[in-house]
Amino acid sequence: MSAVISISAQPRERAGKGAARSTRRAGRVPAVIYGEKQEPTLISVEPKELERLVHKKAFFATLLDVDLAGKKHRVLPRDVQFNPVTDVIEHLDFQRIGKDTKIHVNVPVVVKNELAAPGLKRGGVLNLVRHEIPFTCSPENIPQQIVVDLTGLDIGASIHISSIELPKGATPNLRERDFTIVTIGAPSGLKADAEAAAAPAAAAAAPAAGAAAKTAAPAAKTAAKTAAPAAKAPAKK
Repeated sequence: MSAVISISAQPRERAGKGAARSTRRAGRVPAVIYGEKQEPTLISVEPKELERLVHKKAFFATLLDVDLAGKKHRVLPRDVQFNPVTDVIEHLDFQRIGKDTKIHVNVPVVVKNELAAPGLKRGGVLNLVRHEIPFTCSPENIPQQIVVDLTGLDIGASIHISSIELPKGATPNLRERDFTIVTIGAPSGLKADAEAAAAPAAAAAAPAAGAAAKTAAPAAKTAAKTAAPAAKAPAKK
């Protein structure tokens, strides 16, 4: 089962922008718990408890137990609003999670063993095609992260979802069956050399193609002149 983190909360009596501002002036962060066909629950949270969680890469794939007056609400973070000037957390939305709830989450991709990738040692460029992967899963099977091992990966190699061990019951929400997660591309210098090497060949091919076209043109005209009289001659009875 995925790790569950506990945080404490206090109830809020009123909704609306004015009430939310009052909550922030009191030094707390307004939030709401919704879902599971229940009425939304208005709460406020201590900012310090949030700061240690919100900026983690897997925050939106982390189950939380919100302790509200001794009653625990199992939730999943769904939205965080920041002040555009101060970057302070202003509001949070939490989805209430039941035991049979199917969850849609975006799980971050993490790479490891970069020093063990020959392609990177040779100057290759790491291309993280998917920074996050959307999954459908049960609360017990939420992947905290997708770990991609780069050991042995050379230039031109790639890693697909089929080579990643996924938690049981977690299904990627992408139509492409075996999508790419990571590739190692050629260094920019090698690309430039390849293009430079291809340029003379292309330049040499152009005159040859032009000469062939010039040679073919007279032959086509001659064939046309030969065919014209034959077409005009009357048919013998």
